[in-house]
Amino acid sequence: MRKIVSSWDRAAFLAVAARHWPGGDRVLPRLSRSADHGLLWFGVAAGAALAGGRPARRAALRGVASLAVASVTVNTVGKRSVRRMRPLLDAVPLVRQLSRQPFTTSFPSGHSASAVAFTAGVALENPAWGLALAPLAASVCFSRVYTGVHYPGDVLAGAALGAGAAFAVRGIAPTRAQLAPPARPRADAPALPRGEGLVAVVNAGSGQRAAGVRTDPVQEVRSALPLAEVVAFGQEGEGGEGGDLGKALESAALRARELDGALGVFGGDGTVNAAAAVARRHRLPLAVLPGGTYNHFAYDLGIESLGDACRAVEAGEAVAVDMVRMRGGGGEGTGWFLNTFSIGAYPELVRVRERWAPRIGAWPAGVLAAVHVLRTARPVRLEVDGRRRRLWMLFAGNCTYRGLGLAPVRRHDLADGVLDVRTVSGGPLARTRLLAAALGGGLKHSPVLRTARVRGLRISGIRGGTHLAYDGEVAPVQGELTLRKENEALVVYRLPTE
Repeated sequence: MRKIVSSWDRAAFLAVAARHWPGGDRVLPRLSRSADHGLLWFGVAAGAALAGGRPARRAALRGVASLAVASVTVNTVGKRSVRRMRPLLDAVPLVRQLSRQPFTTSFPSGHSASAVAFTAGVALENPAWGLALAPLAASVCFSRVYTGVHYPGDVLAGAALGAGAAFAVRGIAPTRAQLAPPARPRADAPALPRGEGLVAVVNAGSGQRAAGVRTDPVQEVRSALPLAEVVAFGQEGEGGEGGDLGKALESAALRARELDGALGVFGGDGTVNAAAAVARRHRLPLAVLPGGTYNHFAYDLGIESLGDACRAVEAGEAVAVDMVRMRGGGGEGTGWFLNTFSIGAYPELVRVRERWAPRIGAWPAGVLAAVHVLRTARPVRLEVDGRRRRLWMLFAGNCTYRGLGLAPVRRHDLADGVLDVRTVSGGPLARTRLLAAALGGGLKHSPVLRTARVRGLRISGIRGGTHLAYDGEVAPVQGELTLRKENEALVVYRLPTE
């Protein structure tokens, strides 16, 4: 049987070598070289991470992880278990042959394993993107036979190994589709076919730094929901409102009440925050159409694209979520947040990032801002629930966030009734101790970091010149501030579950 398979393999190799493939001589050898050491796929992943949003970064990361597993398996097990010699190049036209021939054994094909692993990893996270990459992966696999460095059997074995690596990574780190939807209370909201009854305020300036060249967001919403009434905030001219966002949202809410419909908002977390307060006050369901630089609230609802939001609105699938009320001393200065609140180093990071982002882009600005803040930040002195504290940072999340440490990851539940509070003390060598604990895997037990789950929080003794950050916005604060949870305060559309 082994001889029959080997004979078939050699015959298929010779058939490919003997046939003329128009255009292949110019393209396939270059494509094969570009995939050396996974460089082609790392380039695709880097492009997706820089140009795409969170879904693209997640798919790219899964693809790279799958490629890494496949590469390690090929080089440590595959190449050593079957020491097959490379094909003889006598039958391969010289124009097809690689300038530098590989020196490792032939079975299995590492290039094929990497190509299929990366593409399958992306496909498991997002089938449409995986399908788009499939022709490129297939071309890389075929190029290894075409250039004479592998038999077809080597390529098929490598491809099978690559697919297995992608599924192995999925077994360790489940995809978003595998995770059960968070347990949130269902709520009543009208189904709005094609957006009929929805009044959507579009922040035309949202997400421009992140998206680069993009279509008109107003036309995007109108095309996706043709019966919705769309108000363009942030642009002058016909159908546009160049003034106050609050007034635009208020007018839209009044119109939505007349239609017995819902309020919609296209924008990032800051725009959604403003819309949520208006929707709550008018007791309207809120449709979140993600279109900003940061869309954390939409992502935690399972809505990662305008298409997801449209399906939710048309199906009438909705849940009740918590909000957090912020009040100054004496009850004045009421505001709300849906995601996170912080005082200390993080607000300064946001301010620096927002100042640099228009010039260098949001992601590079965030990295440089973090370096700047770590170098220049100073602790703040506060009273937290009556106790004097010297802190580098105080963080409060609306509901419990996954992940240990300072950086919130994602929420399981948007209506669990608690504030997720994390503080970093400002004692001697606090930053050094925190970094050492993180590197040593003991961040959970570091005395520098404290966590609590509470219903409310009172912060006083805030000095003038202090800033707070909430839902991506930065504002000055002084004196006293109280945070208080309001359970199931807002009804929002979410992606329908199967």
